[in-house]
Amino acid sequence: MQSIYLDHNATTPIDAAVLEAMLPFLRAEFGNPASAYALGRRAGEAIARARGEVASLIGARPEEIAFTGGATEATNLAIRGAVGNDRQRIGVVTTSIEHPATEACCNLLERAGHPVHHVRVGANGIVAPGRVAEVLDASIVLVTIIHAQNEIGTIQPVGDISRLAKRHGVLVHTDAAQSVGKIPVDVEALCVDLLTIAGHKLYGPKGVGALFVRKGIELSPLVVGAGQEHGLRPGTENVANIVGLGAACALAGQSLEQFGGQMRKLSLLLLARLQAEVPGLRLVGDALQRLPNTLNVLFPGASGRAVLEACPNLMASTGSACHAESEEPSSILTALGISRELALGAVRLSLGRASTAAEVERAACQLSAAWRRVRA
Repeated sequence: MQSIYLDHNATTPIDAAVLEAMLPFLRAEFGNPASAYALGRRAGEAIARARGEVASLIGARPEEIAFTGGATEATNLAIRGAVGNDRQRIGVVTTSIEHPATEACCNLLERAGHPVHHVRVGANGIVAPGRVAEVLDASIVLVTIIHAQNEIGTIQPVGDISRLAKRHGVLVHTDAAQSVGKIPVDVEALCVDLLTIAGHKLYGPKGVGALFVRKGIELSPLVVGAGQEHGLRPGTENVANIVGLGAACALAGQSLEQFGGQMRKLSLLLLARLQAEVPGLRLVGDALQRLPNTLNVLFPGASGRAVLEACPNLMASTGSACHAESEEPSSILTALGISRELALGAVRLSLGRASTAAEVERAACQLSAAWRRVRA
């Protein structure tokens, strides 16, 4: 039986067109972008094109894009770089449903003496802007909030929160690794100063990401060396992967509306089939303010891990990929007030460009049959 891949929030396959764009820079076009001769200049020009492609997707200027080794590095650079650059304001505001990269940065800062305010979310998985406003004052340097939650798919009101933060002169960073390429993301509409992008979440290669840094914002680099990436990320650039990220962003921009409509239709079909076959199955998070491709569902009276183990031809997860080996319930789900027993029944199903209605039907059939077996 053919396998079904429903874990696109963990990673996506490299698009064929992205791979084709990368291949020359893994073969003959191997020049160092810093070199003055033609081979080096072509590499530099390729990076410049990619910078423009990434910027175009999020409504930024090319000079506001800094390439990194992935979203985790971009988030570290944003959070630690912003806090390290202001000696007067030292506080940080974040939420209880962040990606581990953000959470780990905030824990590091807290251990170093920075006050960190963890704002709770509602039962629908969405942060109320008013809760953030309650802790904003002149001591806060940064608000860091995930744009689309990677496990449950809820989209946060980042724009509203940003506008509140601006009244206090506070910088705003958003981790948009899961949203860029799936829904429209515009840095002006979101009113953010810093934004994280991941290559492998939008059909680009692993090991490359980008950070949007609004013009005029100064960050302290995490690594020192030469002057690449405006001095924020020194070291010889990974030209092939950068080209791949640019190509992936260009493709995403062309297919964003179609992708969103197709994914929403398929995810609603999958949810309806599961609810018809599994009485008491529950969708986690807001039903509307969510990524179009993402479902996190709770199988009643069963372990989500056991359900997936009984579906050997279906690839999905019980939470974020970072927690895939843990039998403990996801901290994201418990932050929503979901009990440990219910949270252990979680399965995250995330669709992608190649997903079909036939696959969705088969997946629902396999999952419901597996649920009945593990409960027997």
